[in-house]
Amino acid sequence: MARLKIDDGRTLTDLQAIAQELAPLNVQLSHWPIENDGVQALLDKLILDDGEKEQVLVGLDRYFEPLKASHGYVSRDLIVLHPEVPNLDTLLSKFNSVHTHADDEVRYIVDGEGVFGFVRPDGSQVELTMEPQEFINVPAGTEHWFYLTESRRVKAVRYFIGTDGWVPEYTNTTIKFRQGANA
Repeated sequence: MARLKIDDGRTLTDLQAIAQELAPLNVQLSHWPIENDGVQALLDKLILDDGEKEQVLVGLDRYFEPLKASHGYVSRDLIVLHPEVPNLDTLLSKFNSVHTHADDEVRYIVDGEGVFGFVRPDGSQVELTMEPQEFINVPAGTEHWFYLTESRRVKAVRYFIGTDGWVPEYTNTTIKFRQGANA
């Protein structure tokens, strides 16, 4: 279940209430069930080889196909992060500072947890902990950051229009509100 921590001390867990808080940013948040037993069996594994990743992606393509038609996404991949990934901290350091992207950042969390932080238009900040079966679309140009929770693992389907627009552009905005470990 998604959890939105607000800098005034509140925590929201109702998806509609969270969506309302994120509405000024045009962030889209949805719950997409995983209804494929074969996919779930693969997601229960810590490490997946390339063939297993592709099996997961094909098993979840019922979500990808509508995104291709409605938003022009052309590719998707499955990122698998866990404590045994070489140079995990270096990889994560690229995203735990405030940045934007030229394209939307679109993720479907299928295992583990990750935290997206956001700078809202009024300058306040919030953090959204995402869990399995949660989809997010962070619009291009939205100031945000990302880190893992204490479990230090996540599997997420990433959807792309192209990979060029996904390079982080750092804004030098100071993160004033950060909850959680590995931040």
